[in-house]
Amino acid sequence: MTIREVAANLGLKTLSGSEDRNVNGVFVSDMLSDVMAGAQSGNLWVTVQTHKNIVPAANLVDISAVIITNGKSVPQDTIDLAKKHNVAMFSTSMMTFDLVGKLYGLGLATK
Repeated sequence: MTIREVAANLGLKTLSGSEDRNVNGVFVSDMLSDVMAGAQSGNLWVTVQTHKNIVPAANLVDISAVIITNGKSVPQDTIDLAKKHNVAMFSTSMMTFDLVGKLYGLGLATK
């Protein structure tokens, strides 16, 4: 499944990046150290974090896309940095639990 298909199925708002990458699983955490230690290349990263440091963490692990949940407003400097490093970033008003359930319903699971 591609990021574009996930975004279309769930009505995600595109903030930055390419939507053509494949997604191979989901990683859910609000701790950067968890992401750097446990996420895998190609995962979607679901978080409520919105600060700039999420971009280098996503880039380091080669995350397919970051999805910001709970209707959090993402600062423009975070979006600009994501665009600069071609990190796909989306937002949604869905709560994290609800989004993860929908991702699971699409056939995506944690890896």
